[in-house]
Amino acid sequence: MGEILPTAVAVSVGGNVGGMRIAVIGGGVSGLTAAYRLRALLGTEAEIVLVEHRERLGGVLLTGELAGAPFDLGAEAFVGRRPEVPRLLAELGLSDQLVYPAGRRPLVWSGGAAHPLPEGTLMGIPSGAESVRGLVDADTLARVAAEPDRPLSWEPGADVDVYGLVADRFGAQVAERSVDPLLGGVYAGSSRSIGVRAALPTLAAALDAGATSLTAAVGAALPPPSTAPVFGGLRDGYGVLLRALVEASGARIVTGVPAGPVTRAVRGWLVEPVGAVDAVVLATPAPVTAELLREVAPDSAAAAADIELSSSVVVALALPRDTALPQNSGILVATGEPLRAKAFTLSSRKWPHLAARETALVRASFGKFGDDAVLDRSDAELIEAAVADLAVVTGVEATPVAARVQRWRGGLAQYAPGHLGRVAAIEAGVAYLDGLTVAGAYLHGVGVPACVASGERAAREIAAAAAVSPAPPR
Repeated sequence: MGEILPTAVAVSVGGNVGGMRIAVIGGGVSGLTAAYRLRALLGTEAEIVLVEHRERLGGVLLTGELAGAPFDLGAEAFVGRRPEVPRLLAELGLSDQLVYPAGRRPLVWSGGAAHPLPEGTLMGIPSGAESVRGLVDADTLARVAAEPDRPLSWEPGADVDVYGLVADRFGAQVAERSVDPLLGGVYAGSSRSIGVRAALPTLAAALDAGATSLTAAVGAALPPPSTAPVFGGLRDGYGVLLRALVEASGARIVTGVPAGPVTRAVRGWLVEPVGAVDAVVLATPAPVTAELLREVAPDSAAAAADIELSSSVVVALALPRDTALPQNSGILVATGEPLRAKAFTLSSRKWPHLAARETALVRASFGKFGDDAVLDRSDAELIEAAVADLAVVTGVEATPVAARVQRWRGGLAQYAPGHLGRVAAIEAGVAYLDGLTVAGAYLHGVGVPACVASGERAAREIAAAAAVSPAPPR
C-alpha cells in the first residue's frame, strides 16, 4: 500500500439544502471528516471542493509500505476511550479494522537504564512518591512525599508551562524523567513548551477548585479506573479510513495547489483556486490559517499566528522476525539522555496484528520543539541513529531488512501557556463571519479523535448556517 491518492467519487446520500458550493481547505483528517459530514448534512446537490496543497491527502496521517505490507508512518494510534473514531469506522463499514494493543507496558530510559513507566500518574505527574520510586533519586522521592505539606499558591484561571509547576513542586527530575517522555510523544514538545490548562484541563480544574497541593490535584484529576483499552488502531493503517472518507464525501479533490487568502464576495466568499463559494471550512495548520484569514479576520489571524509548531521524524524499521525485542510496547527517552531518538514504539510487541508479520517492526521517533535540524539529516544518518540507539536501550543489535524515513515539518501544534485564550480569539473572530469556520489539530486537541470532532463541528456549523440562509440558485 502506497501513499493515499486523491480520488473523487459520486455518492448517493440523503436530503439537501439546495445547491450549496463549499470549499474545504486542508486535506488532513479534520478536513476530510468535515467534507464527509457536509455531504451527509447537505445532500447530493451540494458541491464540495476540497483543496490540499500537498500532492497527497491525509495530513500527518500516512500509511506507507514497509517490508511489503501497510504500516503507519505518522500517527499510529488514537485514544480508545473517546467515541469519535470507532463511531466513524462503524458508519463507514470499517468496524472490522478496529484493533487494540496487547496491553504491554512501556519503559522509560533514564540514567542509562530502562525503568517501568510510572503508574498512578497524570501525563507523568505522580499522585504520590510510590509512582516514581526507582525513576528518581532519593532526594526527589522525599520531595514528592513531602509536597502535600508545602503551601500551594495557585491563582484560579492561571496558566503556566507544565515544567514550571511540576519542577517547583516535585523537582526537575520528575519533569524530565516522567513527564517529558509522555508530552514528547503527544506534542513533540516538552514540559517547557506545553501549558497546564490546555494539555491537562482536569488538573487545571482541580487546582482552580482549591486543591491544597499538586498531589491532591493530580489525585482529583485522575480518570476513574477502567478496563477499556487506552488506545486503538486500524489493522491496515489510517489509509483505509482516509480513502473511505474521500469516497463517502463525493468531494471534488484538488491537490498540489495552495489556497489563496479568503475574501468576501457579494454573497459568500472567494477563495483561490476554487473561486466563489457559499461557505468555507479552513482545516489547515495554524500558520496557514493565519494567512488565509489575514484580510477577513485579522484578530483571528494574529491569534493563529502565535501558535507555534514542532517538527519530528519517524524512522520505521523492519528487523529479522527473530529479533529479541523486549516484551514491552515501547521505550520513551527521558530529557537529557545522550541518545538521538526520543522514543521507540516496539510495534510487533504493542499490536497483536503486527506480531503476525514476517518481520519485527519498530518505529523510532526523533525531534522535539525547537529542533528542526533533525529534518536536515539524511535518511542514512537517521536510520543509522535509530538502529544504534535501539541497540543501546534494548541491548539488541539487528540489521534492518527494510526501513522508511518520514519527515514531519511543522507536524504538531504546541499547546503553550495561553493556548485556550488564543483559540478563543480565533473562534470569536470567525464567529461573526457567516459561512466560514475553522477546524484542525491546533484548536481543541492534537489526537485523531479530537481532529474528527473538530471536522464534525465545523460541518454542523456550516449546515446550521445554510438552514437559516440557504444558498440562492446558481
